[in-house]
Amino acid sequence: MKGRKRHILVDTEGLLLRVVCLPADIQDWDGAEDLFLVSKPACPRLELVWADGAYGKGGLPAWAAQACGWKVEVVHRPVGAKGFVVVHRRWAVERTFGWLGRNRRLSKDYEELAETTEAWCYAAMTRLMLRRLTRKVA
Repeated sequence: MKGRKRHILVDTEGLLLRVVCLPADIQDWDGAEDLFLVSKPACPRLELVWADGAYGKGGLPAWAAQACGWKVEVVHRPVGAKGFVVVHRRWAVERTFGWLGRNRRLSKDYEELAETTEAWCYAAMTRLMLRRLTRKVA
């Protein structure tokens, strides 16, 4: 399959902690294992990860508990919900993807190397955080 997936780990406010770009033919739970292994040294105090339903498969919660010491809590849609529903905790990641997509180099996958895409994600998030820090208070 042609293309890439970006797996991101964000804090509760949607600020990027780690990003991993992998081929699109890798299942979400396998990509999450790579993301968690890269994130473990960078986030030593992390204890709980909220995840989409796709990350609850493939034994990821048990693997994360054993390999990283993290509890993976899968956040499901409300029972009986029809159409689009904002699901508490999952919106933070979707909002971060929206912020990243507003950058021209990240709106599509233009880069030859996955590492370059990861670097642009960090640069875009750094730009966003700097703009927020330097915003004038009225």
